[in-house]
Amino acid sequence: MTELSPQDSERERALLPLGLAEVTGPSMVPTLHHGDRLLVRYGARVRPGDVVVLRHPFQQDLLVVKRAAERRDGGWWVLGDNAFAGGDSTDYGVVPPELVLARVLLRVRPRRPDQRSLPSRLGWALSAVRPVLADRSASRRLRAR
Repeated sequence: MTELSPQDSERERALLPLGLAEVTGPSMVPTLHHGDRLLVRYGARVRPGDVVVLRHPFQQDLLVVKRAAERRDGGWWVLGDNAFAGGDSTDYGVVPPELVLARVLLRVRPRRPDQRSLPSRLGWALSAVRPVLADRSASRRLRAR
């Protein structure tokens, strides 16, 4: 997942608790897709099942989007919704709470270039903006892994 530069995002967070981000990669499919835009809230309370933006524990200039599956000693166990994509706590362990920056509130799907007709544009308008809800079943999926 990418965002503005880390310096810009820190500056924005100081001014407003809300920010924008863009998803890159398949790790959160089917919840989020490559190219989705996200509205995030910095400093929001995180609960199990919430989708969050965090700094990668080993590469802190990289921002990632994952689901906060479970609170553990030392921080959050985070998982991607796409179990086959990797790049979550199964690879790097527990994420310290100070690296969890924001909770995702909304996603906006970009309009495809082939959506030119009025019905396809209306369909996009009705489905493009959706809240990103917590998935409380994340803990069950964690136990299944």
